[in-house]
Amino acid sequence: MSNSSSITQFLLLVFADTRELQLMHFWLFLGIYLAALLGNGLIITAIACDHRLHTPMYFFLLSLSLLDLGSISTTLPKAMANSLWETRNISYWGCAAQVLFFFFSAAAEFYILTVMAYDRYVAICKPLHYGTLLGSRACVHMAAAAWGAGFLHALLHTANTFALPLCHGNAVDQFFCEIPQIIKLSCSDTYLREVGLLILSCFLSFVCFVFIVVSYVQIFRAVLRIPSEQGRHKAFSTCLPHLAVLSLFISTGMFAYLKPPSISSSLLDIVVSFLYSVVPPAVNPLIYSMRNQEFKDALRKLLQYTVFQHQ
Repeated sequence: MSNSSSITQFLLLVFADTRELQLMHFWLFLGIYLAALLGNGLIITAIACDHRLHTPMYFFLLSLSLLDLGSISTTLPKAMANSLWETRNISYWGCAAQVLFFFFSAAAEFYILTVMAYDRYVAICKPLHYGTLLGSRACVHMAAAAWGAGFLHALLHTANTFALPLCHGNAVDQFFCEIPQIIKLSCSDTYLREVGLLILSCFLSFVCFVFIVVSYVQIFRAVLRIPSEQGRHKAFSTCLPHLAVLSLFISTGMFAYLKPPSISSSLLDIVVSFLYSVVPPAVNPLIYSMRNQEFKDALRKLLQYTVFQHQ
């Protein structure tokens, strides 16, 4: 039996036993990681460089892209390094850092998505008050509140989780350190404190979810009252990408943390964790750029400028 004071490192899950499959996982993760870096990097650069995109909606989208980069950079590089170097070790403090930064990115992203729902509600349902309710100072305050609340939650969860006595070894049944897997290593009833914190977080998330649903009910009612088809199309085109990203994030995250133990398995846990930790940061840029003509124009202008500068 070991306890947390004697644990200096954790062992992450090995994806494959053969060298060929390990290298295949490395190249797969590298491709996904580079796609996420490129997509989110283009969004951040385009919004920062094009003054036409200096609006609340794109300010929050920039914040979302920063969090996506932080989220995927917390998990994939270590998984890639382990596959490449045929190891599964992560230090105790490295594991704690992964939990802290991943939970912060996920929590702050959900709060930013909630703020983005409010932004769409004001833009469509109260357009005359948009400049007043969502001025530059208000946007900065809301984004700062989302990031601050996410960091506070992550700090509380990380400190509480790693204060638990760990007596069931140091093997984490996941490709990165996450709270449910660390709790499984605990041999004390004090893990109920962390479960209580998770329940509190779920309650706050549920409140945000209800706010989002109510906002979109009002949005759709307002959109359906728009007389012109072009106006309805423009309103929907700014809402559907946000709804798609939100649905993917909430469905995979809720299933990962709230699924009953009876249906839990190593393979299912890996697939679900991959879906909520890796897929959203990689596909969010694609979702937001597909139906957004303003962003397409800004991106085209940025690429043309880049090509012209290198000629």
